[in-house]
Amino acid sequence: MGKKTKIGIAAVAVGAAAWAGSKAIATPQVRPGKKVLTYTTPAILAHRGGSAIAPENSMAAFTKSAELGVDGFEIDIRLTKDEEIIVFHDEFLDRTTDGAGRVADLALPELRKLDLGYRFADDKENNPYRGKGETIVTLKELIEKFPDMWINIDMKDSPETYEGSLIPSKLWRLIDSLGVHDRVVVTSFFDEQIDRFNLYAQNSVAIGAGENEVRKAYAAFNSQFGHLYQPKADVFQIPVKSSMFRLDLPRFIAFLSNLNVPVHYWVIDEPEAIKTLVAAGAKGIITDRPDIALQTVKDAENN
Repeated sequence: MGKKTKIGIAAVAVGAAAWAGSKAIATPQVRPGKKVLTYTTPAILAHRGGSAIAPENSMAAFTKSAELGVDGFEIDIRLTKDEEIIVFHDEFLDRTTDGAGRVADLALPELRKLDLGYRFADDKENNPYRGKGETIVTLKELIEKFPDMWINIDMKDSPETYEGSLIPSKLWRLIDSLGVHDRVVVTSFFDEQIDRFNLYAQNSVAIGAGENEVRKAYAAFNSQFGHLYQPKADVFQIPVKSSMFRLDLPRFIAFLSNLNVPVHYWVIDEPEAIKTLVAAGAKGIITDRPDIALQTVKDAENN
């Protein structure tokens, strides 16, 4: 037996011993349950209020989705110049309103003058929402308007910006003052923002997984050391695919579910895709078409 072969065998033996040792002493860290995430059937969350059935982030969209019977809303938030938290996705106004400029450079009274219905349905002439008074909604207004809805809140402002540095604390104070700790999930693409928020919340509010946490979980799942993974999030809201990696594998969903971390997928509008994800173990569907998603899940339950 050659020297290189002996070294290779020794390395494999050491790796196997490390795996066996870690497996023997590791105790899976199951995530403590959160009230907002205790449901038996897949939750249907209207993405930005249901942006395919009414202008995104408008009160019309939220009202329409609530009347359809959704479990909650998936929303984005940003901070205005006068430090109000509004329900809005884009950094700039151009795509979804009749205005222009950065959200953070305008105060709420200025933003209220904009028409959220302006670009709905590709701004066609038959747009029923244009000029009908649909305007910016604050997070406080949304929470108070729909007391029976749970809301997934995504902090969009980058932690490197002034508004991003403020929004975790501002959001915590609003949630705490309204006493809605058990009605919301707080997340962000930026793991740093989630960590900042949780410094205030101290695990009293359910938190989602940022991009780094998702990568960490998927790497653990694909390794021999998945038993060492300790989730920092209460729920994963993810696409079905990231780069070349499939995130909708039943085994990956089960890996997280066994740690008491449900998985929600966005943005899913097609009935067959919804059926496939639910069958794979998904606990939530984030959709622009809550009407389709609700009917699809209902039909699946009846069959």
